[in-house]
Amino acid sequence: MKNPLLIINTGGTFNKHYDRITGELKVDPTGRVLTQLAKKWLCDFDIVNIIGKDSLEITNHDRLELLATIHQSEQEKVLIIHGTDTMHLTAEYLADADLEKQIVLTGAMVPYSIDPVEATANFASAYGYLHAMQSEGVYIAMNGIIEHFEKIRKERLEGKFIQI
Repeated sequence: MKNPLLIINTGGTFNKHYDRITGELKVDPTGRVLTQLAKKWLCDFDIVNIIGKDSLEITNHDRLELLATIHQSEQEKVLIIHGTDTMHLTAEYLADADLEKQIVLTGAMVPYSIDPVEATANFASAYGYLHAMQSEGVYIAMNGIIEHFEKIRKERLEGKFIQI
């Protein structure tokens, strides 16, 4: 039986790791973090790794690729790992497409590789919420808040997402 939930990993801080050669945090496009989570949770995830960028580098062409991936999937429930800086733009883009899907975007302000607590909490919140969702729409799950994308935003001065 196919997993009723698709996880699409687009990159972002959630997936960043320290590169010892360059001394920089780089996005791991392979989804290694999600593989580690699945192993620790003792379950299988249907994961598609696309884009593999920091969200500040994501373009509308990348969003079109994401939209096509969602549209072509059999699953009605989609969890998207995305960078936090432009998560709201991608959410709006997907909402404008009027997909008949249940979509939750999540990410992390701190890389999983540095401190896995926030990334895991955000992922678990999004995962659980998606399983309970009954209606279509695009939502964001960050920092203990799960809301329709128009009712949540990143508050840069506080370093977290807030309800609006």
